[in-house]
Amino acid sequence: MLGLATAIDQMNRGLASVIRWLALIMVLVQFCIVIGRYVFGFNSIAAQESVLYMHATLFMLGAGFTLLVDKHVRVDVFYAKVSDSARRRIDIFGHLFLLIPSMGALLYWSWPSVRNSWKILEGPISVGGIEAVFLLKSLIPAFCILILLQSLSLLVRLFLEGPTDDPIP
Repeated sequence: MLGLATAIDQMNRGLASVIRWLALIMVLVQFCIVIGRYVFGFNSIAAQESVLYMHATLFMLGAGFTLLVDKHVRVDVFYAKVSDSARRRIDIFGHLFLLIPSMGALLYWSWPSVRNSWKILEGPISVGGIEAVFLLKSLIPAFCILILLQSLSLLVRLFLEGPTDDPIP
């Protein structure tokens, strides 16, 4: 089981090392859009939508890595002040009763929309935009699956390794 957890961690690390470049590309594209619009009077809906696509991809596919390195949003009013064993119990509860069920529900309820979008190869959001909304919608189940897998990995480590100060193996 620890080997599976390590493989999931490596997958999310590898994915993060690739998609992190979208942040730089997104800034450069946005810079070109602004220069094109205000200096040359040129505007492109597709270019503007590409920033939206990159932003969505960066956050949706990077969420598993964020969970792995424990940098997700946490309201730690109590968490920071309790012992390692209490944190472990809170983490286990959070994964089993909050994170996994919510990702399962999101996956279940979003799947019909994603499936239908692929059936019709749903077109652009705006006239002149990128003709691939079906790809954008596909990020939702990908997000759910990556979070579910990373949650499984963290649960395996919580059960097998016990409390630890370092969330990254």
